This record gives sequence, C-alpha cells and structure tokens, in this order.
Amino acid sequence: MKFMTGNTKKEDLEISQILEGNLIGEKITVSGAVHTVRDMGEVAFVVLRKREGLLQTVYENNVTDVDLKDLREGTVIRAQGIVNGEDRAPNGVEVRLEHVEILAQPVEAMPLPIGKWKLKTSLEAKLNYRPVSLRNVRERAKFRLQEAIARGFRDYLHEQGFTEIHTPKIAAKSAEGGANLFRLEYFHKPAVLQQSPQFYKQMMVGVFDRVFEVAPVFRAEKHNTKRHLNEYTSLDMEMGYIDSFEDIMEMETGFLKYTVELLKKDYAKEIKMLGVEVPNADKIPVVRFDEAKKQVSEKYGHEIKNPYDLEPEEEQLIGRYYKEECDADFVFVTHYPSKKRPFYAMDDPEDTEVTLSFDLLFRGLEVTTGGQRIHDYNMLMEKMATRNMEEEGMEQYLACFKHGMPPHGGLGIGLERMTMQLLGEENVREVTLFPRDLGRLTP
Repeated sequence: MKFMTGNTKKEDLEISQILEGNLIGEKITVSGAVHTVRDMGEVAFVVLRKREGLLQTVYENNVTDVDLKDLREGTVIRAQGIVNGEDRAPNGVEVRLEHVEILAQPVEAMPLPIGKWKLKTSLEAKLNYRPVSLRNVRERAKFRLQEAIARGFRDYLHEQGFTEIHTPKIAAKSAEGGANLFRLEYFHKPAVLQQSPQFYKQMMVGVFDRVFEVAPVFRAEKHNTKRHLNEYTSLDMEMGYIDSFEDIMEMETGFLKYTVELLKKDYAKEIKMLGVEVPNADKIPVVRFDEAKKQVSEKYGHEIKNPYDLEPEEEQLIGRYYKEECDADFVFVTHYPSKKRPFYAMDDPEDTEVTLSFDLLFRGLEVTTGGQRIHDYNMLMEKMATRNMEEEGMEQYLACFKHGMPPHGGLGIGLERMTMQLLGEENVREVTLFPRDLGRLTP
C-alpha cells in the first residue's frame, strides 16, 4: 500500500539550491519554460524562466540531444546538464545541456515580447494578455513586492496577538452604505457585495479582541481614474481595549517598519530589479486635517475648495510638504470631519464636529483609512438617529453592542494602492493582477 508522507524529494533543482549547493562541475536536473533563445551558431543560450528568476542554459551542437528548433519561446522542458560558473550569466551560473525532455510546446507565438527586459507596450495590451504579460520578469516582480506587503501585514499582526478571520462578501446590508453598492438578488432576497468587512470585524473584536483579514472588497464607483478600482484587496484589522485611536496608528507604524525590513531582507532582488526606493517608516508625522489643509494652502497657494475632505491635489501637496519639511514618506492626517465619516466613527468628545479618525498618506496618496469606533450601544443608536438610519439588516451587528463591547478601533489598507506608491507607478492597474473597472470584466 502506498502512503503520502509529505517528504518526497524532487530531483529538479531550483536556482537557490544550485547556488547554495556549490555544484560547479556536477550533473543536475532542472525544469522551466524557455524565456529567450540566443542562437550563436555552434552554441545557443537558452534562458529558462523559473519561479526564482532566470537560469541560463547552453545548447551545444552534437552534445544536446534535442533539435534547437524545438526549444521555442514558451516551450516547457526538463533537462539534465553540467553546472558551469559564468559571471555574465544571471546569478553567475549556467547549465550545459545534455539531455532535454520537452514537457509542453506552445501552439502560437507569444503576443507580447515578454523576453525583453522592459515590456514596452501599452497598459491595455498588458491587461488584455495578462497571463502572458506577467511572464515578463519585471512585471512579475511587481507582484512579488505586493506579496511582501500582504505577508508583512499577516506576519506582524500574528506577532501582535491578532487572529486572522474570513468574513462574508455577500450580505444584507453594507457597512458604509451610499450609492456605490453592487446590488444582487440572493435567493429572492436583496443583497449587496461588501464594501468593507467593517461590521464583521467589529463583531469579532468581542470574540478575539484583535482580528485581521486580507480579502477583496467591492465598490460600484462609476468614476474611472488611475487610483480607483471596483474590486481591490483590503488589508483590514480591528483591535479592542485601546486607549485612543493613536493605538491604531502606532500598530500601523509597527507593521510598516516590519514590512520595510522584510522588503530589504527577502525581496532585495526585486527591489534592485525595479529600482524601488524603499520608504522610511521609523517616524511618521501626525497632523490634524484642518491644520494640513492650512499648511499646504499657505505654502503652495492652494485654494481650499472642500472643507470636509481632501482633494487628490491636496493629498499630493501634503505628501510634498512633509517630504520637504522632515523627509517623510508617510504622514497621518487625523480628525476628519464627522460629516464625511461613517456612523460608527467616534466623534471627538472635545469637538463633535470632527472624529477620532485618520488617513495615512503614502507619498501623497491616501492608502489607509482608520480610527476609533463607537463601542457604546446608546451612543451608536443616537448617532444612527441623527443620520436617519434604520436598523433593518443590522440587527446582528447592533446586538453585539447590547451585550458589551470594549473600546476598539481599526483600519483598512488598499493593497494595490500601497503597491502602486511603493513602485512609483502612475496607474493602480499596473499592480493589479486582473483589474476590475468600468470597462474591464476579463480576463
């Protein structure tokens, strides 16, 4: 009888295993997809694309037992050969091919020049052929760095005693309401796609004290800008027993510091490949909403048009201001007007026109919204009454406050926006695997 033990050792080696094993002169087995072929006559350089990067192999006439014509771009192979040191090759090694087994052959030519160092084509073309365009090593590297952000969020919060949760994305009521909801019929009942896991993560604070989630959220916004998506990944967390909303900002600062070090340690290759300037998160300045508006108005002559929210231009100017004043890549803007915050946001007891809330700007773009929540049932009901809100569809959410909730708060971070700013991209779709916007539902 055969059993699975989880300990099966594969013969095929990865790039890191080749480099760590000091295998110069040894015969090894490798697998990968043909990324590029440079035919030099007697020999050809066949570069394989593997999960860790590129591996150069050398095809030699009368030595390699396959026709070079069969090693086309996109061909998937398993091969045996001798490891040779070569400073000019990626990672400083190459494999001189002897035996090649073809695992799969492409039936069409690549629609994009993915073997080029930079994929110089339009964003539209890259998105139309997304499964192919991501095979370009620089395009792929963007999503390795995106992984680092999500990984840093998970790892850091686990260390801080948070429990990862998974909440429904179909619900009877949205946490934020408004017109930008995707509405659907759920077995003859009205339902919506969630804009945020807000209700659920607050309820779970009463269970686990500290919770987080990495999951998609949906916004039926009809504007089509470079910074908006209709589906994006939100890094959400909620924590109980806080003393003030500053505890939330401190927790996010800790996450950012942790992630910066993670990027430097485990993603240095991608950082170098893409020329990314890693931000400094050691000290993040904090400024009140009204003061930030005043600062950029006075320094840059910007006219304040909206007293209740930040315009995109104001976000850019605030980022510029704090970069110039204290070399900061991040800035917390606090005490947003109550008029522009959801009903569950706690008002400042010293000035009920503003909330104990914040946004985090990263290089001039809002990437986080958070703050302290109302945890007292009667206060929550009063706030809902002032906004003429009905309880229908929120009974279970409100019930947890009836039975006691600790002081708590939380935040939501837009993963794609955070990645866009880290990489210095101009359009959030560049760092979204399969974007969903007004005009795109495929691939």
